[in-house]
Amino acid sequence: MANNIKAQQDILEKLNIYELNAMQESAIASIEANEKTILLSPTGTGKTLAFLLPLLETLDPECEDVQALIIVPSRELAIQIETVVRNMGSGYKANAIYGGRAISKDKIELKHTPAILIGTPGRLADHFEQARFTTKFIKTLVIDEFDISIEVGAGGEMKNIMSYLANVNKRILTSATEGASIPKYLKMDGAKTLNFLSERPSSKLEIKTVISPSANKHNTLVDLLHHVGSDPGIVFCNKKERLEDLSRFLEKKNIAHTCFYSGMEQHDRERALIKLRNGSVSVLVASDLAARGIDIPEMNYIIHYEMPEAVQEYTHRNGRTARVNSKGTAYLIKGEREVFPDFVGKSQTIRVNAAKEIKPPFWTTLFISGGRKDKISKGDIAGLFFKQGNISKDQLGVIELKQDCAFVAVPVSIANSLVDKLNNTRLKKKKVRVSII
Repeated sequence: MANNIKAQQDILEKLNIYELNAMQESAIASIEANEKTILLSPTGTGKTLAFLLPLLETLDPECEDVQALIIVPSRELAIQIETVVRNMGSGYKANAIYGGRAISKDKIELKHTPAILIGTPGRLADHFEQARFTTKFIKTLVIDEFDISIEVGAGGEMKNIMSYLANVNKRILTSATEGASIPKYLKMDGAKTLNFLSERPSSKLEIKTVISPSANKHNTLVDLLHHVGSDPGIVFCNKKERLEDLSRFLEKKNIAHTCFYSGMEQHDRERALIKLRNGSVSVLVASDLAARGIDIPEMNYIIHYEMPEAVQEYTHRNGRTARVNSKGTAYLIKGEREVFPDFVGKSQTIRVNAAKEIKPPFWTTLFISGGRKDKISKGDIAGLFFKQGNISKDQLGVIELKQDCAFVAVPVSIANSLVDKLNNTRLKKKKVRVSII
């Protein structure tokens, strides 16, 4: 049961948000007034907050069962939404469940039933079929990035989940893509549609083409990365094999980077995003999995090493830069005799040279084998590093606290000495391991 339930204004202040944008205000009003809402808005415009704020208003603080279900297409998006709910400090418990981790972890967390359950179709269907909690109190359904969620759950998982939701009286679908069909079993007939996709300020995104003298574009990419310098960005590839080959080449060229694609182990994917967020790397080599639905900072640029096959993927990749009020650049590397798809349109052709130095990362990331379940807070971790690590405030970077572990950014120059000082020390009542990832 929730305690100390917070009002919307308190939540916004806790998030350091003092004014909602036009999309969020319209979405909140529609969700509150209508039983069915479809929200279409570009990546990075704040859709998560737009559906979470009115969702919280539907919850009963006296109810000790799951009341709201949020279906998402990926593990990363599940974790991201869980984190947002936690940061809101609403007083309601939320849990994310997803494939790629032991189902025993889900069972442990679900013993203390959350008011808000977030999950991927396959894992949710498994829990529903095993009746690990009652579904009769679920009144609000959100399907985030519904076009991809439907695709992920196309093996019957989505339809199966819907069969358990007899008492839902509020349905919310969100997407950053227009035109996706909605199956009848979602019962969205007569829904109010809010379409903000045409309102992206396109003038802030520059599109530039870089010509490669050969079909192999590896060296051109290296020149381009030197051209942009140490700014954070994403290099997009289509296939896992190309991505891994490119990663090996960048490693030989001493360009610090990390990778992100569906074939990676879940904990490796999570760590890749953590390192990008805290500045341990500035280059992410990724598949279209990174185009939307993951929690990463504003990118100064993205690079299409390979062009996607469809305009939707092209649009979502570009949406990782020039977000909201920022400027950004999408670079297209064009190989010898390569023909771009028609949806690319016009772009500025430029020449690049290795003018800027790519500085080695200032930060690296330490792993700590203790987290929230051990009653450890970010303040506890900071205290350990200040007192026993003997570092100053400017030597402590971003701290990310997870359920069973934590990650801390520290300067590369002192990382080894900190491991020597802090490994096998006590944090709260737990003896923790500290290592470089």
